[in-house]
Parts: sequence; C-alpha cells; structure tokens
Amino acid sequence: MKDNFGLYDALDGMFSGARESILTLDEFMAGLQGRSYAFTILALNVPNCIPTGIPWLSTITGVPMLFLLAQFFAGRPVPSLPGIIGRRGLSRGKLQACLARARRSIRWLEEAVHARHEAWVNGMPRRILLLAWSANILLLALPIPFDNLFPAWAILFFCLALIEDDGVMAMLGWLLTIVTAIWTVFLLMVGHAAIMAVIAAGKAYLFN
Repeated sequence: MKDNFGLYDALDGMFSGARESILTLDEFMAGLQGRSYAFTILALNVPNCIPTGIPWLSTITGVPMLFLLAQFFAGRPVPSLPGIIGRRGLSRGKLQACLARARRSIRWLEEAVHARHEAWVNGMPRRILLLAWSANILLLALPIPFDNLFPAWAILFFCLALIEDDGVMAMLGWLLTIVTAIWTVFLLMVGHAAIMAVIAAGKAYLFN
C-alpha cells in the first residue's frame, strides 16, 4: 500500500514562498506530477456534477478533458497547456489564503479518500478502468441532452481512484458507469422512438 497523497501538504508546498510571487498553471501541473491528469480532469469535471442546466456545459468542459486524455495516452508526464494559458497564474498570497480557508475540507477529503483495495486500480483492472474513464469523458463531451450527470459522477469517482489508488472510489466509478450505460441506451431508444413518431406524423399529414 502506498502512502496517501497528502493533498494539503502538496498544495502547501507549491503555494509556499513570497506572497507577491506568481504560481503559474504550468508550475502547478508540474507540482502535481503523476497525478496531474486526474486532478486537472477532476477540476474541469466538477461543474458537471451539479445539475445547473447550463447549455453545452458538458461539451465545453468535456472537449478540454479529451485534449488532456490524448496527452495522457501519448505518455506525457504532465499536461502541456497552450503557452497563453500555462503562463497564467495567481499570486501565492491569494493561494495561501484560499488554502487556509479550505484546510478543513481538504483534510476531510484526505480522510475519506485513501489507498485501499488497490487490486481495483493496479494491473489489468487499472487499464480497463482507464478505458471506462475515457469512455465516460467522451460521452460527457457529446451533445446528448440529459446525459451528462451520471458520466460526470463516474468520472469524478474514477479521478479520485486514480489520484489515491482508492479501490472503493473505483467501485463507485464502475457503478456509475453501469448506470450511465443503461441511461444512455434508454435515452437513445426514447430519442429514436420520438424521431420515428415525428416521421410517421409527417407522412400522415402529407398523404392525408
């Protein structure tokens, strides 16, 4: 069993320094090291886990996730962001203040998500999990109405599983993946039935 990620300590280390100095997104990604892809995709995915009703939100956030996935499977150690984005950042003073306010929440997350049942996130199960993770991200990015909430939660749990080698989070991710598959098939069936009904109504109108 590996040591826990220690998210708070990792962020505290990255944010430390002169308060007026800037921490860029490129530096932030490098500081997360091997967990940078799962962490970045998790951050992009969070808005989709809340039923906001914002049009195209899942596609707007899903396309950058696909961009990150392409880099991940290409073997890049950390995400490579466009220069105009990667060079942007925030002052360490502001980041230190935000971290202080979020300390209790981050500590709670560290206790809730930790390395356990690692057989679910190692070897062949890990490779299959990565495929399911990718499939959920692809589905999220597609403009399918009413079909973003379940894959968003599956992605969330898979990201936590990959960040912490947490088999329980992987199990929850698989459960939501199954729900996503069933719900998507249902939506496609309903959509097909609706289209056929419109076509039948149109034919009846034209020929009567």
